Amino acid sequence: MFRFSCADFTFPVLERSRALKLVKLLGFDHVDLGLFARSSHFSPKDLLESPQSYATQVLRDLDAASVSVSDVFVQIGLEPSECSANDPSQTVRTVNRDVFAHALEFCLALGCRHITGLPGVFHSMESRGRDIELAMEEAARRVAECESAGVRYSIEPHTGSICANVESTLAFLRAVDGLTLTLDYGHFVYAGETSDNVHPLLSSASHIHVRGGAAGKLQTPVADNAIDFIGMLDRLREIGYGGFLALEYVWIDWNGCNRTDNVSETILLRRALESTLGQGTEMS
Repeated sequence: MFRFSCADFTFPVLERSRALKLVKLLGFDHVDLGLFARSSHFSPKDLLESPQSYATQVLRDLDAASVSVSDVFVQIGLEPSECSANDPSQTVRTVNRDVFAHALEFCLALGCRHITGLPGVFHSMESRGRDIELAMEEAARRVAECESAGVRYSIEPHTGSICANVESTLAFLRAVDGLTLTLDYGHFVYAGETSDNVHPLLSSASHIHVRGGAAGKLQTPVADNAIDFIGMLDRLREIGYGGFLALEYVWIDWNGCNRTDNVSETILLRRALESTLGQGTEMS
């Protein structure tokens, strides 16, 4: 049976402990943590200042909310182009590696076995070939580091990244052994690709983000959704998918992603997915 989780960064206006309790109140036993530079809940800077005590504080909040961690999503810069995994600067990449190593230790301390990162972006002062080469090198390094710790590493292809479409994502996966995806159909559908084009990526997915989306709209209410979640779920059943379906509505001033009622839409989308799956609301 499928397992559901909900992102803490769906509710950034609430302080951390209350956001975690809201996730539980909405019927989830698992939470995706966003370890983002812009996060109001979990910050790489705070983690690096005192890794052990920070993990202890977070565990306390998780225990108080009675939720476990399904994924740690690492974004080191305030936006994808800042401190990207494939930054042309060796100095920046070295700092990134240190942050990621601490994020992996944090993931393990929280009892989580899945970590997500971004693939990288194209840089105006660098050739596209070199950008892709650096991104693949860093992804391979992260895969190896995570495998040695018993953790699965995935990238989330996204608009504006070097993996902005299905073709480039498949090429990236072929080049990096052991790499998996945190798959969000919304980024591809937003750019004009059909759900049928995205379905082949499911076999490489170890984590899946779900929220409403449509062409030209990165995030929509369920009523306006154009993503073929029914076809997605059918294929996940066929391949025996064992990861989480993470409800991932976000609330940021980016591509119109602050125009949804995240509480209501999270409830409505989970109900729709459960109805399709024939699962009761006790599933979490």
